[in-house]
Amino acid sequence: MAHNPLVSIVVPAHNAEVTLARALDCLLDQEIVDWEAIIVDDASTDRTPAIIAGYVERDARFRTLSSCAYSAAGARNSGISTARGHWLMFLDADDWVDASFLAKMLAALKTAPDAVAAYCGSRRVMPDGELTPSSIATEVAIQPFETFARQCAIRTHALLVDRETIVELGGFDVSLRTCEDWDLWQRLARLGKNWVMVDEPLAFYRTSPNALTRNSTQMLADSEIVIARGFSPDPRVKHPASAHANGAIEADGRTASEALAWFALWNAASDCGCGSRSINPQSLRALPAGRKWAREIAQVAVDGLMVGSLSAPAQLAARWDRFGGSLTELINELGKVWDNPVAARRVQYQLEQMLLDVDDLAAPRRLARTLGIRVDARNPTSIDLPQGIDQIYAYLMMDGQIEAVVQFGVLGKVTRRHWIELILNVVPPERFVGSLSRYEHVRRSSVHSPQKGAGADTSNMFATEALLTMAGRRSDPDSHFGRLAQLAVEARDLVRSSAEPAEPLAAPRRARAADGHDNDRTSFWNRYFATEDPWNYGSLYEQEKYERQLEILPAGPIGQALELACAEGHFTRQLAPRVGHLTATDISAIAIGRAGARCSDQPNVEFGVLDFAADTLPGEMDLIVCSEVLYYLDDLAELRRIAKKFAEALAPGGSFISAHAFVLRDNVERTGFDWNTFGAQVISESLATTEGLVLEQSIQTELYRIDRFRRLSPDDVATEPMIVHVPIRAPVGIGVARNIVWGGARALRRDVARSERRQRVPVLMYHGVADEGPAALARFRLTPAAFASQMAWLRANGFHAIGSEQLEGSIANRQPFVGRPVVITFDDGFQNFADHAWPTLRANDLTAEVFLVTDLVGESAQWDADSGTPTQLMDAGTVRRLSGEGAFFGSHLATHRAIDGLSSSDLAAELLRSRMFIERWTGRPTTAFAAPFSVTDRRLGRLAKECGYRIGFGRKHGPADLDCDPIDLPRIEIRGDRSLDDFVATVEAVLDKR
Repeated sequence: MAHNPLVSIVVPAHNAEVTLARALDCLLDQEIVDWEAIIVDDASTDRTPAIIAGYVERDARFRTLSSCAYSAAGARNSGISTARGHWLMFLDADDWVDASFLAKMLAALKTAPDAVAAYCGSRRVMPDGELTPSSIATEVAIQPFETFARQCAIRTHALLVDRETIVELGGFDVSLRTCEDWDLWQRLARLGKNWVMVDEPLAFYRTSPNALTRNSTQMLADSEIVIARGFSPDPRVKHPASAHANGAIEADGRTASEALAWFALWNAASDCGCGSRSINPQSLRALPAGRKWAREIAQVAVDGLMVGSLSAPAQLAARWDRFGGSLTELINELGKVWDNPVAARRVQYQLEQMLLDVDDLAAPRRLARTLGIRVDARNPTSIDLPQGIDQIYAYLMMDGQIEAVVQFGVLGKVTRRHWIELILNVVPPERFVGSLSRYEHVRRSSVHSPQKGAGADTSNMFATEALLTMAGRRSDPDSHFGRLAQLAVEARDLVRSSAEPAEPLAAPRRARAADGHDNDRTSFWNRYFATEDPWNYGSLYEQEKYERQLEILPAGPIGQALELACAEGHFTRQLAPRVGHLTATDISAIAIGRAGARCSDQPNVEFGVLDFAADTLPGEMDLIVCSEVLYYLDDLAELRRIAKKFAEALAPGGSFISAHAFVLRDNVERTGFDWNTFGAQVISESLATTEGLVLEQSIQTELYRIDRFRRLSPDDVATEPMIVHVPIRAPVGIGVARNIVWGGARALRRDVARSERRQRVPVLMYHGVADEGPAALARFRLTPAAFASQMAWLRANGFHAIGSEQLEGSIANRQPFVGRPVVITFDDGFQNFADHAWPTLRANDLTAEVFLVTDLVGESAQWDADSGTPTQLMDAGTVRRLSGEGAFFGSHLATHRAIDGLSSSDLAAELLRSRMFIERWTGRPTTAFAAPFSVTDRRLGRLAKECGYRIGFGRKHGPADLDCDPIDLPRIEIRGDRSLDDFVATVEAVLDKR
């Protein structure tokens, strides 16, 4: 009985005298010996039959058949008909596999008994012997049928497949001149059985000038048939998996027409490599134009280009002159088909970067938009910019080695001085031993001039001053910096001509001067009263508190009354009609002056300057009122001492009224003000323990309590106090609310500031805060309630908000972050930030940095129009108001276009224009930007710095730390479809690692 081998290998051969021996030798080298090889001579007229005969005579495992199919499909079918092995392999006569191929593939199949096929990675072999990188389609192991419905993802000989299944499926379709293997794998995958992957490049595929894969017309015609079959029922497959019976699923745009467009792109690029153009650009219309597809489109084009030009990736840039013009024309045509030239430019940039990333730049490489060069880092020379080039990809060379790789946008000639400044920024100084002295004058002159003082029109000061100064040092108007300066002038003129008025430069906030009187209470309070009404005494919140103090007055006539810390007399005026004579005092003469003016029509009031902590109090008072001031005493000992003074100043039976807020320091578990002092609870307890005083009545709200104490007469008996709890009905203004932590705190800011230092900080990225909006944008939108919960959690856990400039300062100085800082950012500048987010932030004593799309300020987010009604954006007036209230603003560029599709000139213009407009609206320097769509490229950071930015947020995700590059900082996206628990876990993960 004849032995049935484990594997049958079918080798079709037509006029293969040059390559056949290599293919057959790889079989003899196999570690597994249980195989047979069926060599099908398909009407060869050269020495192929003789070569086959030699192998058949040499090794009995080789068998031969003769065929006149004149096609690989027909010849393979002939081999299948006589094969005896369990597994089939198809090896073309010009290909080969690694010696371990059978062993590793069979081992993988042994681990998956239900598998119908095993596949591996492969590498192309160019005519000169150069190998392409390994490729393998991992998606085949996950979704075999959905993959093969759209593409041929596996080389013919990179597969071991079950023979009986192939026979049942009818073998290869001989009506297809190309794509016949794709068609068979598609039918095989439709069965729904398992495919196993061997993630190694074990198959080698020879690319030759006469290969059918370079016949794009035939390839495209046959692929259209195969793809159409993949998206419909296939009667050739008798028992398809139910999920695949009706064909592939057209989900998320992955249609048959898109699949055909991808294959058309590959063939079009292959044509460019061959020097021909047979593909109609309209066949590419279904390709996705979205920015996330640019790299994949470029990768497919490069793959086709390799086959068409018979070049390995590392050879393509050097051979650009052969095909670069037609390839660039193809990409431009693609932009026209899409009606999106920016998307086409993005593809061009991606493709050129791919080619230069694998090139040695042994000679200058002038591509369509990129110039690739080597530069002597010790002796750079000026480079004139060729027409159309707007970025440079350079190897900085030292001692014959690549010291650094730089890629940057350019607008004009790159001068020697420009090179030196760039090199000094990327090459460590110690590498210039013996050369640094000639660079020192450049290093010194590279320092920007200090900024000048404020002016009415600040738009021509911040963003352009450094550029114009720099242009003065570089007199060549055609140089990069000369043209950058011209763009700055154009942007400045545009900003000046806008209808929006300039905002005067805000005066910098100064720390209180050290005048030698920090411990002088009088000076302290006079500084507070330098501005009239420092606590907004006329607010509804304060007035409601005054009304409740009047409600708690003792019954009956009040003869002599003393008001301590009367401030500017707002309560004095209301108390005066309720008493016989009122002495109103304050430590500040400024305050007393205003109080006297306010109460000038009250004849029973006299005013005087008095420091109740140090001065003697008038005695025999029927009533003393002392509210909202005892927090400022030095300590509890002083509080107890002064409480005794209050008791002694009262007449027997007299009343003492005190209104003070609850402070977290007293009880961190209840709502209170986050002040570094004791509050109402401790004050009330201290007064209650003062000899001679007894609490009679207390009106208590969530935020404060008002107590009335009575000085006992010798024969008085203390009674239980009357405690009344009342709600706060008046609105709590932002000046008050920002100091409140509702529901208590888990950590106090000042405590964590003393005890915690950390290397990382969460930079939170938000977009919109609204209850409603397009469903497709739900991820980018939090409800106001959800946002409020997040901010309340931050406040209750001791976080404080910092701006990007503080973040950059800590990184620049390598200074650990103090306490629990958080950077809160908002992209786009929606009006709902002003309506919902900003009031919540202020109420929690937090701030945020908003990145504005300056050309669209006051309009709507047109970039989201495909998802629903675009959201309204803030106008310049709102930006100006919020800036005055403490919000920070940065650039989201001018148009919200993804930067990787902008020319370098357009990118620089947007960076400059957006910065100048924001400075005009806010009156403050703008130093930070966030890339639209979080899309960056290698040009952005350097060009942004040249346009005056110091801080940038790009595509990186995660916390920022002291090792980050300030111009490319990461952020953590806060999604609207996540819970508060998810938010807490995200932020705590940053806290856990200091």
